[in-house]
Amino acid sequence: MLLQAGSYGLNIRGDEERFRFGVELLSEDEGISVIRFVMDSDQPQDPSEIRISWRHPAIDVAGYWDPGVNRERGIRVDFNEPFLSKATSLAPVAILYNALGRNKLTFALSDALNPAKIRVGIHEESAEFDVMVELFTEACSPITHYEVMLRIDTREQFYSECLKEVGEWWSSQPGYAPSAVPEEARLPMYSTWYSFHQQLVPEQILQQCRLAKSLGCEAVIIDDGWQTSNSERGYAYCGDWQVSSERIADMKELVAKVHGLGMKFLLWYSVPFVGIHSKAWNSFEGMFMNRYEDGTAVLDPRYPEVREYLIGIYEQALQQWAIDGFKLDFVDSFNLSEEQKNSYGGGRDYDSVPEAVDRLLTDTMFRLRAMKPDIMIEFRQKYIGPLMRKYGNIFRVGDCPNNYSQNRIGSIDIRLLSGNTAVHSDMMMWNGKDEPKNVALQFIHALFSVPQVSVLFDQLPDEHVAVTRFWLGFWREHRNLLLDGTLMPTAPDLLYPVIYAYNEKQWLAAVYSDALVRVSFKVEQCYYIVNGTPNDQVTIILDHEIEAWLIVRNCQGEIVKEQQTLLNRGIHLIQVPPSGLIKLQIG
Repeated sequence: MLLQAGSYGLNIRGDEERFRFGVELLSEDEGISVIRFVMDSDQPQDPSEIRISWRHPAIDVAGYWDPGVNRERGIRVDFNEPFLSKATSLAPVAILYNALGRNKLTFALSDALNPAKIRVGIHEESAEFDVMVELFTEACSPITHYEVMLRIDTREQFYSECLKEVGEWWSSQPGYAPSAVPEEARLPMYSTWYSFHQQLVPEQILQQCRLAKSLGCEAVIIDDGWQTSNSERGYAYCGDWQVSSERIADMKELVAKVHGLGMKFLLWYSVPFVGIHSKAWNSFEGMFMNRYEDGTAVLDPRYPEVREYLIGIYEQALQQWAIDGFKLDFVDSFNLSEEQKNSYGGGRDYDSVPEAVDRLLTDTMFRLRAMKPDIMIEFRQKYIGPLMRKYGNIFRVGDCPNNYSQNRIGSIDIRLLSGNTAVHSDMMMWNGKDEPKNVALQFIHALFSVPQVSVLFDQLPDEHVAVTRFWLGFWREHRNLLLDGTLMPTAPDLLYPVIYAYNEKQWLAAVYSDALVRVSFKVEQCYYIVNGTPNDQVTIILDHEIEAWLIVRNCQGEIVKEQQTLLNRGIHLIQVPPSGLIKLQIG
């Protein structure tokens, strides 16, 4: 069926016998079109898969991006597998852009709750992109009415601005308003995961907290291990969420001691998992929706007693231990097994898993915020979509230990859609025998996110501590610029080789490859150029003259050059140590 909405002819394939389809052009202004797709039935019906598609000319297109693209940013073809978006996985948006990073097509779907498969792929026969979205790819409850908006943006402006506006569009929708972000969520944190794993020892944790606080961290995240004496990894002991006395004799006392250091305290939970060695296994057997691994099941949130049990656990932790936040993990594991695909009723008050998860997480945030208005909730990539902003206020890059370039890629990918939600790096860790300039790269590549660190500081050489102190100090001093300034990550197809952030007073560029840094924006106070490469020089091209006091620092923050300078319009080669910093102070 071909339905026309303005200049767009939408090809719709699906359950035409049971549902009536319609499209309506809601608005079309300056390159942005919003189209509403509607389906109706006189009686409640289980919808089968609906496919909506149209063609877009492949003209001046260099790259492709979606929230799960990671390092594979080449142009897709129309027989590639689509990506799946739903409340707890990615977001329903994709973009095509040209070699200058200017948008050619940004497509977004208003419904970020329900599963949707999306693909933008080249059709070989016509040199056009086939833009496709599939709805109702998973079982849901019977409906008589459904509608969704398609937002199509063809304006030739920088791609990151288009994605930022998509995020704002989602945020303005009823039920999508993001959570408030406490100031503490925007400050560096220490994590126990890479430094301790499950071998948690309170006095050792406190020692690392003391050192982390002196270096600029304002919170600690106690990760996996506090709830079990078993050290075999896995989740077979999850579900009861009682403190292992062999690990932590008195959780309330540990929290109080951390607070005494002036730090906040967040605690890890794997939300969906119940292990075979827990009491909860017997209590909830028959209310599992899947198996995660041997000895670990996934609870079914469609049961109200499951939701109440989980929320009650978090409320109890908040009340008994006076913690400040939660790291809620694995919420993307709420997936039905094949055997459960048609499971309805039987005590469940929802048929739809996404609706049940939305109810669980919405109620969790509402009830925890009622107890502690500035509660912090961290979620991990890839559950970083627009609805996740409603449930939590911290998004962290997915695990990438010792992989600084992945921290750069992941943090920018998240920031493009996340507005003021605090975007955190994965926990930085490194080998204690590495060179200081390589340690500095951990911080430099995560510069545009809130740093999380997970090393044993008292086992590091002094040079590494100096690197940590300098770069955490630099980040804290300039965090408003780095987090709130205009963000311009260049060349997403090349994994962001140069990233800019600026406001009226300051301008910063971080360069991560042999690329030109272009200074085209005049500011009142200062220019910074961060060398995120192993090279001892950077090349800049000025669109205007700069007269300034030049200060060059090495990776530990030591000044290696200082002089008054006049840089004329044009190309300049500036010497700077690897992982070093250039500052041009105006006036």
